[in-house]
Amino acid sequence: MISVLVVDDHSFIRAQVTGVLHGADGIEVVGECADGAEVVHMAALVRPDVVLMDVRMPVVSGPTATRDLLASRPASRVVMLTGSVSASVVAQSAEAGAVGFLVKGDDPSRLIDAVRTVAAGGTAWPAGLPAAYGAADGDSQFG
Repeated sequence: MISVLVVDDHSFIRAQVTGVLHGADGIEVVGECADGAEVVHMAALVRPDVVLMDVRMPVVSGPTATRDLLASRPASRVVMLTGSVSASVVAQSAEAGAVGFLVKGDDPSRLIDAVRTVAAGGTAWPAGLPAAYGAADGDSQFG
């Protein structure tokens, strides 16, 4: 069973992500956080395999929370979630230790695929990102 922690400052988004994952075989949402400031504490309690992390949050940003989380729980795998992709945000996320990046408007099946892929040790970068962001051009786990 893949354990997942969902982190987003919007309860509607958390509910949507949790709902998509709820029906997926072999995946269990073990916790939710409304801000990056809660991540390290919650992860210590629920020990997630995968963390789905919003990029932009009001108190502690996703990249900062990712860096803090991985300093205390390096085995967790972080996939960033965002409403829109920019090169600087992708670079900040990769530098912080994220292993994937999804746009919130993507097909829900991509979310399930991302969780399974990163839990198995792969990456979940959008196709076409340069190698500096975690995937060779066109060599992403999803395209």
